[in-house]
Amino acid sequence: MSLDLNGREADTVPMTSSTLSLRPATAADAYAVAYLSELDETERLEGSVLLAFSGGRAVAAISLADGRTAADPFARTADAVDLLKVRARQQRRSGAARRRLDFRGLRLAV
Repeated sequence: MSLDLNGREADTVPMTSSTLSLRPATAADAYAVAYLSELDETERLEGSVLLAFSGGRAVAAISLADGRTAADPFARTADAVDLLKVRARQQRRSGAARRRLDFRGLRLAV
């Protein structure tokens, strides 16, 4: 058994950006979020969570509430985590912009 992690026979799952997809976690994804948290030995992510999938399998997650991440330590997930962080920042910015442009409390003079 070789311990060379840079060689062709590394014991990690390769991941390419062409097979990576991001989406919000739903109630049906609760097991996947819990599983990733357990694998990564981190406290379970709660609240709104964004998941990264590679080949149809959840490989990383980020909490939109506090930015904590959980990722499969047996897969190459650095790119997935980076993309999740970028997307989480985008969602926080767009949410802040929507709150600033909330016109519901305004009344028009007739």
